[in-house]
Amino acid sequence: MAQRGRFVTLFDPNALIAAIARSGDRAAFAALFDHFAPRVKGLLMKGGAPADLAEDMAQETLLAVWRKAALFDPAKASAGTWIATIARNLRIDVARRETRSRLSQIYEIIDEDGPEQPDDVVSGAQRDARVRAAMTDLSPDQYRVIELAFLEGFTHQDVAQRLAIPLGTVKSRLRLALSHLRGKLEDLR
Repeated sequence: MAQRGRFVTLFDPNALIAAIARSGDRAAFAALFDHFAPRVKGLLMKGGAPADLAEDMAQETLLAVWRKAALFDPAKASAGTWIATIARNLRIDVARRETRSRLSQIYEIIDEDGPEQPDDVVSGAQRDARVRAAMTDLSPDQYRVIELAFLEGFTHQDVAQRLAIPLGTVKSRLRLALSHLRGKLEDLR
């Protein structure tokens, strides 16, 4: 309830949203905006959004209320709940965009290296030859487990089934083989 002068007016968000939906009532939108924008901003800041972003998203939320006013159904939720849901969904969209943006930055960093250079190809071939040579030093059991798990891409469980050995034995052989390879190839790191 708000008091202006000697008149007392009731704040009815449902009626304001209905007026927006019915006739695009700008005064109703202004009243709704004045009431809910600071609340939405506070809600978003409580959720961890910085003040500037929260303010932008509060404005975007209220603009969505303007555009979607005809979709509001007071039988399903209160106006406050409906507006908070719009704000929450916008926050989720922003978080998704931020995640995609961070991934793009990682890809850009990876791509900065450019195409593989001839020296890299030679050193890669030399590295592969060293790994193969180190693998020949493994016991046949360890070699087979490494071959199935890393070269052929089987899961540890699949390796256990193919070799008819317990899963724990597969893991033990892998651990020993990898330890051996790390020792042999430490200078490649």
